[in-house]
Amino acid sequence: MIDLSHVTLTFPDGQSTVTAVDDVSLSVPAGTTAGITGPSGSGKSSLLAVASTLIRPQAGTVHIDGVDVTGLGLAERTALRRTRVGLVFQQANLLPALTAVDQLRVMNELSTDRRRRSARAAVTERAHELLDAVGLSGQADKRPAQLSGGQRQRVNVARALMNDPAVLVVDEPTSALDRERSAQIIDLILELTDRFSTATLLVTHETRILPRLDTAWTMVDGRLSAMTADELAAVA
Repeated sequence: MIDLSHVTLTFPDGQSTVTAVDDVSLSVPAGTTAGITGPSGSGKSSLLAVASTLIRPQAGTVHIDGVDVTGLGLAERTALRRTRVGLVFQQANLLPALTAVDQLRVMNELSTDRRRRSARAAVTERAHELLDAVGLSGQADKRPAQLSGGQRQRVNVARALMNDPAVLVVDEPTSALDRERSAQIIDLILELTDRFSTATLLVTHETRILPRLDTAWTMVDGRLSAMTADELAAVA
């Protein structure tokens, strides 16, 4: 589960400050997906940065898998993020020289705790399991240049799940894809959220997908509000 309570994040702007996230509270239980939409500059990316422990807010608390991350130091937040948070970016950002299976296997080496690093055979087995889960079992030995845009994004999703995270933070995963591939990626995220019981927080401009999610929110000027049934029906 991920739980944000009365989170506020500000940035300096000359002689004043800008409030990017304004007293936001949000809870996403394990096995569910919450979607956030809103205009550019509304604070969505800032909220994801807080939710993924990349930035510590000035006020409020963030709990991930029962841990209050706002009370942790930088090194502790980094260690928790590498083991309990999966990040899916707008662009896949795959390493050009690595095959699909190696993109996943390298995640095991990023653990700051050597005791958590798994044996090579177990890591390879996990990587192939996830590639199979995202429909790429036959593409394991291909490098990014040999994969389509949709396939690269599938590797991106699988890589985010490699260390069995409690929370999946997804930032505009379909922005570079056509409508058909976008639908496939959303289907995949929803399926994997249920299968692996992650708490998934997803930012999107594709409002048509919001009725399919467990909860949906709009963000404007740093403030979050739950979408009503009528609003969801209007975008379906």
